[in-house]
Amino acid sequence: MACICNEKELTDEQKYKQLKEFIDENKIKEGYLIPILHRAQAIFGYLPPEVQNFVAKEMNVSISMVTGVVTFYSYFKTFPTGRHTITVCLGTACYVRGAKKILEALEEKLGIHIGETTEDRRFSMGVQRCLGACGLAPVIMIDKDIHGRMSVKKLEKILELYK
Repeated sequence: MACICNEKELTDEQKYKQLKEFIDENKIKEGYLIPILHRAQAIFGYLPPEVQNFVAKEMNVSISMVTGVVTFYSYFKTFPTGRHTITVCLGTACYVRGAKKILEALEEKLGIHIGETTEDRRFSMGVQRCLGACGLAPVIMIDKDIHGRMSVKKLEKILELYK
């Protein structure tokens, strides 16, 4: 489910109202915690502790159950994410062709490390062991776009595409 948090800027009160309406429509359905968490993340952009507490209270389940689901599934984010996600491939082909230097250059340029988000929430950064584009190594992916044969020199131009 795509983020609906930025369609129009809603107040927190409006976001909680939207979430409560969705919970009220679905909380009686067996096993509906995950879809409700998906909706909560779509509304808020991530699942901070206060949203998890709200879901637990409204569904009449323990906070440990909600937190357990949120932390088990990698889809759920407990911190704000950027508008764009940069994934650096660290598979063997990419690594031997300089992916580590690209990662270090991104960390320096953006001022963030793996798993973090820039202050302006423009970029979040992660790594993956293989993106399946070994012939284009080294590779980075921004959102769903693959950028192959990357070099530190190309980074500036590539990042400008994602303003």
